[in-house]
Amino acid sequence: MKMSFRAKRLERQNQRLAQAGKLNLVALMDIFTILVFFLMVNQSEVKVLQSNKEINLPRSVSEQLPSEKVMLTITTNGVLVQGKPVWQGDWQQDSNNWLPELTEALTAELNYLANRAGPLAPEQQPVGRALTILGDAATPYALLRRLMAICAATEYRDLSLAVEAIAPAVEAP
Repeated sequence: MKMSFRAKRLERQNQRLAQAGKLNLVALMDIFTILVFFLMVNQSEVKVLQSNKEINLPRSVSEQLPSEKVMLTITTNGVLVQGKPVWQGDWQQDSNNWLPELTEALTAELNYLANRAGPLAPEQQPVGRALTILGDAATPYALLRRLMAICAATEYRDLSLAVEAIAPAVEAP
């Protein structure tokens, strides 16, 4: 039996659709290569510090990027060093109740980290070890000052305060 033109066209279309689809990997490899290079180039421009959701850092127009340091985090109910809880308590209580316990725990943890890092180089001795303090914008200055004094009593004297960078205002021409 002779097939009509329409029947032949439908048969060719069915044969073409029955074949397995082919994936062009060359184009995908090009895209992923460009993506990898883009991420590698732009990786060093932004530094993101580990932060708690409950901490609102103070805002600042800071141009200096943070570096890898020991992180001291002040939360509403305690102190963390490198993400590890060192002391938990209530800041609202009389400081005579919690200050000795906090001083002992924080000093022990900072001395442990200093011993693990090894001795300071002679050129670093006057400055001391580096430490970054992450605290809520509402953290009382008296508490911040006490924690800084505890850190300075150990080898951690190069202290930095973490802030949230805001873009400086740009005037329109």
